[in-house]
Amino acid sequence: MSDSERDAGMPQRASVGAVAEEQASAGRDEDNQYLTFRLHGEMYAFGILNVKEILEYGKVTEVPMMPDFIQGVINLRGEVVAVVNLARRFRFEAPAVTKRTCVVIIEVPGEEGHQELGVMVDSVSEVLQIPAEDIRAAPGFGARIRADFIKGMGKVGDDFVIILAEDRVLSVDELAMVEQLRQDTGQNAEAQGE
Repeated sequence: MSDSERDAGMPQRASVGAVAEEQASAGRDEDNQYLTFRLHGEMYAFGILNVKEILEYGKVTEVPMMPDFIQGVINLRGEVVAVVNLARRFRFEAPAVTKRTCVVIIEVPGEEGHQELGVMVDSVSEVLQIPAEDIRAAPGFGARIRADFIKGMGKVGDDFVIILAEDRVLSVDELAMVEQLRQDTGQNAEAQGE
């Protein structure tokens, strides 16, 4: 069996941690480092301190009765990790999976400590240093996503990067509440139809 056959369907790691460590050792402040990625043609970012690793999109096991923005689960070194389809979470049309599609593993706070979640994105771009003075407040209107999902707008050259608030976008409590509401709404609709 060749290496490519053996690795088929298995998540492949990227060396984002090495990039972040190298930049940190160069005297840069990790609080101002962001992993940038593309989703529906827009550039978004997560704070690098919350990013644990990046995986090539591979085998994701679908789980019945999950919200539509939960793509499924992956096996990450023996642990079950839920994968959130960020496009669906933002109520965008779900894009097709390509060679550049990635799963970014993010650590988010929960009631029982920190939890790792996978976030499916169109492609990962790079780690950027964005000084605090180049970060603007989130717009109160006109955004394609919920305003509370946006931590700020990072100015990079003549463009802006949408810096996401991981704790809100990937709120474990809110994700559970949304699913409970969907189930309740579905049951009420069924009861009214009888």
